Amino acid sequence: MLQFNSVYHAYNGSSSVCNVSFQVEAGEVVSLLGPSGCGKTTLLRLAAGLEQPKDGTIKLYDQVISSVDYLQPPEQRGIGYMFQDYALFPHLTVIQNVVFGLPQKGSIATKRGLDVLEEVDIDALSDMYPHELSGGQQQRVALARALAPKPAVILLDEPYAGLDSRLRERIRDQMLHVLKASNAAALMVTHDAEEAMFMSDRIVVMRDGHVVQTGRPVNLYCQPSSAFVAEFFGEVNQVEGIVVKDKVVTSIGEFSAPRTLADGSPAIVIIRHEALLIDAGNEGVLGEVMESRLLGRASLIHLSVPTGRDEIHLHARIPGLNSIEVGSQVRVRVDPAQAFVFSGE
Repeated sequence: MLQFNSVYHAYNGSSSVCNVSFQVEAGEVVSLLGPSGCGKTTLLRLAAGLEQPKDGTIKLYDQVISSVDYLQPPEQRGIGYMFQDYALFPHLTVIQNVVFGLPQKGSIATKRGLDVLEEVDIDALSDMYPHELSGGQQQRVALARALAPKPAVILLDEPYAGLDSRLRERIRDQMLHVLKASNAAALMVTHDAEEAMFMSDRIVVMRDGHVVQTGRPVNLYCQPSSAFVAEFFGEVNQVEGIVVKDKVVTSIGEFSAPRTLADGSPAIVIIRHEALLIDAGNEGVLGEVMESRLLGRASLIHLSVPTGRDEIHLHARIPGLNSIEVGSQVRVRVDPAQAFVFSGE
């Protein structure tokens, strides 16, 4: 449906996106995930026709809509755009905002507007003005306006950024069902890994304008290609080690080393918080509990593990309320399925 082929763009000579290639199929939700300034919103603007690429092509239905030599006007693309700040017209009612960009007018446009408002469950608010709505209601108006023309592609720029955490969970579940029902190809920008995993069929992880890994959420979480990707999908511990034959030797145990790491070279082991297992038995290394904090569904345990001349501090996340006392000695071992080894150079 929507294709980026070796796309490059720069602002005032400074690269924003470099050699980016990926595609979004009909009915698929793809998220652009990465830190601020990595080029995510630039790709949305390029897809919408608000920017023209310096190199590469962007295609819709296998037809070029953007290249160095050609830029199809945004209004001719059939692409919906939901801006981060929603960009609702304050002097127009909800229904007037939704039908604003429709080619049809009169009763036909009003019926389409009311239908899409019903899809997002705010048809009762059609005669209200944006300032009379909550943040979540404004967000759904913006989504309805983007969906009203029945676009082939919808672009969403951090659609939940202005919502509190509890409202965000409820709204994004509803939005996912609406997007899937529309069968549009959806491209969403976010810097929240959990949000990307919840919403996406595939995720494109970006860093400094480059795509560093693309795949299904489960693949990126379980098979990260770099420490950067591993760290982006949850809080982690970092432990240094040395490659000895086919193992990485660290102060908390040995881990399998990739064949690409040379014997004697430094390595870094990325260990997810939930991969640290606190054992009452004799397995694992000895550590001391420094702090214990209940976070609701889980408890975060701060651990100090001696390494001979020094000590390392680790964090373990365990389910529910725990009875581990501060200052107690515990055994700590690692779930190898959630520990990832990379070059330390």
